[in-house]
Amino acid sequence: MSKHDQKGARITKDTLKTGKRLLAYVTGSYKKEFIAVFICIIISSIASVSVSLSLRYLLDDFILPLVGHKDPDFGELYMALTVLGTIFLCGVIATWLYTRLMVKIGQGVLKKVRDDMFEHMQTLPIRYFDQNTNGSIMSLYTNDTDTLRQMINQSIPQVLMSAITIVVTFVSMLLLSPLLTILAVVMIFVLYTVAKVIGGNSGKYFVRQQLAIASVTGFIEERMTGQRVVKVFNHERISEEEFDKLNDRLFVSSAKANTYANLMGPVIGNIGNLQFVLTAVLGGFLSVIGVGGITLGVMASYLQFTKSFTQPFMQVAQQFNSIVMALAGAERIFAMMDEPSEVDDGYVTLVNAKKDAEGNIQECPERTGLWAWKHPHKADGTITYTELKGDVRFYDMSFGYTPDHMVLHDISLYAKPGQKLAFVGSTGAGKTTITNLINRFYDVQDGKIRYDGININKIKKADLRRSLGIVLQDTHLFTGTIMENIRYGKLDATDEEVYAAAKLAYADQFIRMLPKGYDTMLTGDGEGLSQGQRQLLSIARAAVADPPVLILDEATSSIDTRTEAIVQQGMDNLMKGRTVFVIAHRLSTIRNSNAIIVLEHGRIIERGDHEDLIKEKGTYYQLYTGKLELE
Repeated sequence: MSKHDQKGARITKDTLKTGKRLLAYVTGSYKKEFIAVFICIIISSIASVSVSLSLRYLLDDFILPLVGHKDPDFGELYMALTVLGTIFLCGVIATWLYTRLMVKIGQGVLKKVRDDMFEHMQTLPIRYFDQNTNGSIMSLYTNDTDTLRQMINQSIPQVLMSAITIVVTFVSMLLLSPLLTILAVVMIFVLYTVAKVIGGNSGKYFVRQQLAIASVTGFIEERMTGQRVVKVFNHERISEEEFDKLNDRLFVSSAKANTYANLMGPVIGNIGNLQFVLTAVLGGFLSVIGVGGITLGVMASYLQFTKSFTQPFMQVAQQFNSIVMALAGAERIFAMMDEPSEVDDGYVTLVNAKKDAEGNIQECPERTGLWAWKHPHKADGTITYTELKGDVRFYDMSFGYTPDHMVLHDISLYAKPGQKLAFVGSTGAGKTTITNLINRFYDVQDGKIRYDGININKIKKADLRRSLGIVLQDTHLFTGTIMENIRYGKLDATDEEVYAAAKLAYADQFIRMLPKGYDTMLTGDGEGLSQGQRQLLSIARAAVADPPVLILDEATSSIDTRTEAIVQQGMDNLMKGRTVFVIAHRLSTIRNSNAIIVLEHGRIIERGDHEDLIKEKGTYYQLYTGKLELE
């Protein structure tokens, strides 16, 4: 179960807090509109109650006095009906107005919630996405926000309308007959008890339903992404069985939730019918014995109120389930929004620079091709500039994704500007982890990493990553043209720079063979391209960024041997004058590295260039000669 699911299961403990926070979204952005809605609901409720209350006055004051007259004057009756019609018309207009306003408020709130969610998501560390499935996160933007829409557009105005109607109706009933209202109070307690029992069970299962939907969504997303793997290993039947289990869990939760929800209406409706009968019997009896001043008009109005009195309770009960689902969704949404943002306490920034006649570095606004680290010193307030060269050094560095499971132990190494450093080792040895630490996707627990002599913890993450280029084993292309995907590495790159980067990566030839060349639209992570072509675009993306430090994580793993020989030439051109960290299973691609680091279980067991390691006849020698294979 994901973190969202764990928090969602505790929705009942934080319902009030979540409701207030959600209401703050409504009243914060649309305070005036919400006040207008509230006023319109009051007008609509009063108008609705006035129709029932008018029965007494129409019968006792206007209709009954005219009975038996040979030449009755209907003027006052017509006037009363006109006033009643005007009140009813005002109620209709108010209902139409607040319905329109709630649509605007609902869509506006959802937009702001999604904006805030996505904005905050961009600040979350990589650790968050490692701990939560893509499907669970996607469910926040789809299923959970949809429950908010239903609650804001329907449930909130309906509950407000019902609450005001109950109050106005109860006051009217009390004014008509205090004695009969005693019976109404008793029935209110009965309604409350029944609604609490049925609604509590319904809400519990609706929360489980939302969590089950997230699990099903996550499972489907994973299987769609990995459909090739499923088919290759003939896992169709197993996937069906796993899906059936999740779907059955969703079925059980939904069935029980809707069973209780559908039970609410008939039960409350029959309690209302029982109240109507008891009120008629009691009212008739009191009228016969002459107690309470109950007239025909009072009786007609009161019975009408009795019949409509349970209607708001039924409406509240029906909306209760939507409210519970929305609060469960809101709890999951706010749980994501409360996740701590990626901490960045760095203060060293990357700036454009130039050198004066004496060779001193000066900051400048225009791009010169020379970069420098701007380092403000808090002690004396001075600022120093250090030229960006790409000198990266590790000092006794240890790291673990969790405190009780360390991945790297006492790693010390260096890469001087322009050097190529290669990491070799079996899966899980810690090769990719080292590159993640250089990017500060994670921070080290012990030791230091220095970049041009500066502790990378002092460098702002955005500036640090701007100085690094990375080509990952898993290539990700976005929906857009090939030109836009390459330009992702440098958003202000000119077309000529994009062409040059593509040629450097040997991608230009296949791009120009496509129907629309660089304007070819890519969708579905570049599904129309081969894996090798996608990798070439990833390399071109790194090339256009023109970074001083380059990280190649299995960058040629998806390219055939013939293409690799061609791409390797482009890679060599790309690596000239840069500090390069290479992770590769094909040892032939790292022979010309300045240093090769052999890792095993998070420790450095060998280091040196190709010739030196071959002479040692250790692990690298066995790997290179095929006597030992990488796992």
